[in-house]
Amino acid sequence: MTANAEVLNGLIARERIRDCLARLSRGEDRRDADLISAGYWPDATDDHGIFLGTFKEYLAWVVPGAPTIPVTLHTLGQSLIQLQGSTAVVETHVTAYHRITIGDQDTDIVLGGRYLDRMEERDGEWRIIHRTMLYDWLKDFGPSVDWSQGLLGMPFLTAHSVGTAQDDHSETLFKPA
Repeated sequence: MTANAEVLNGLIARERIRDCLARLSRGEDRRDADLISAGYWPDATDDHGIFLGTFKEYLAWVVPGAPTIPVTLHTLGQSLIQLQGSTAVVETHVTAYHRITIGDQDTDIVLGGRYLDRMEERDGEWRIIHRTMLYDWLKDFGPSVDWSQGLLGMPFLTAHSVGTAQDDHSETLFKPA
């Protein structure tokens, strides 16, 4: 393989890894079992600190998710990707927002951390074989503000402006026309 081909293959692998991680985050935010499953190999394991187990057990834990967490949003930062043939080690920064319902009150928290992923390429597809979540910080913002009717004193002009973990307008974005 020429040096240029090797560089190109590395760029393609890194982009496929980043795409896998982005789809997985969307799947977790939407509690979409198919998207999450496309990010992990069936024989994978997961260690989220508050969860430790097989991928099958993780999927059962994260989907449908806790009814007391109506909204999550995982925002990915940079990924450091070290390719090692058909395997890779990847550290990705993540900032995650969670709205949590406690009794009749919603609370907003944001946490920051890093995903430490071991990934494998099988038949040209990259997926996670093991994930460890490291938590670096957490901020509890206290009671949530009810912004469901509008923002900054202005009402929403459409019914689809507010996002939720499931059954919101974003579900129509990737569906065939």
